[in-house]
Amino acid sequence: MKLSIIIPAYNEENRIEKTLKSVDNYLSIQDYDYEILVVNDGSKDNTADVVSGLSEQIRGLRLIDNKDNHGKGWVVKQGMLEAKGDIRLFMDADNSTTVNHIGQFWKYFSGRGGSAFGGYEGYDVVIGSRRIEGSDIAAKQPWLRDFLGGVFRLIVHTLVPLGVNDSQAGFKAFTAEATKIVFSKQTIFRWAFDVEILAIAKKSKLKIKEAPIKWINDEESKVRLKGMIQMLLEVLQVRINLWFGKYK
Repeated sequence: MKLSIIIPAYNEENRIEKTLKSVDNYLSIQDYDYEILVVNDGSKDNTADVVSGLSEQIRGLRLIDNKDNHGKGWVVKQGMLEAKGDIRLFMDADNSTTVNHIGQFWKYFSGRGGSAFGGYEGYDVVIGSRRIEGSDIAAKQPWLRDFLGGVFRLIVHTLVPLGVNDSQAGFKAFTAEATKIVFSKQTIFRWAFDVEILAIAKKSKLKIKEAPIKWINDEESKVRLKGMIQMLLEVLQVRINLWFGKYK
């Protein structure tokens, strides 16, 4: 199987159907095999029922239904490790970056070994970025959230230099081999899990490519002070883990 799409979902009953139909509209006209995994993170609404109801309409759709909430990073890890694709992409349930961007990623993976690729010169990880030339932020965040995001990026660059401009966009693709290396070592499951998985990838000497994406801000998404503090504490934990060789 060439591609797995992993979509973490928590209380997404109002948006998940539209996102899944958008994903299906794109993938159904491609000439490769794929699967779509929605990983429910203990939603308190009808997210799981909505996804289950679409299983007969959308080819390759599968639901992993967790009854308890563990955090976005936890369900991303679960979905990535349970997926079967040669390339495994996780994307946000709000469809802030649409799945057709994967079409621009293939050229970066070309040269990989395995059933879908040949040779060994390609990238292991390709991440969507809103902070490089060619990217398009179609609907911007409120100024306060954008400012806090800038502060967060500065802290990440200081504590855990990743060599990328945007660690937080929820559109990241890994080869099957890179998935096993990175996600088997993941320990952070909420706010800063993106920072950790990229830190693990870099520590493991995997080749990482940052690719431009079009991104639309989700007005329903809010970052509170408590979340920012937790995020910073988790970044500090990644730094400590690196110091003590936890990712070897």
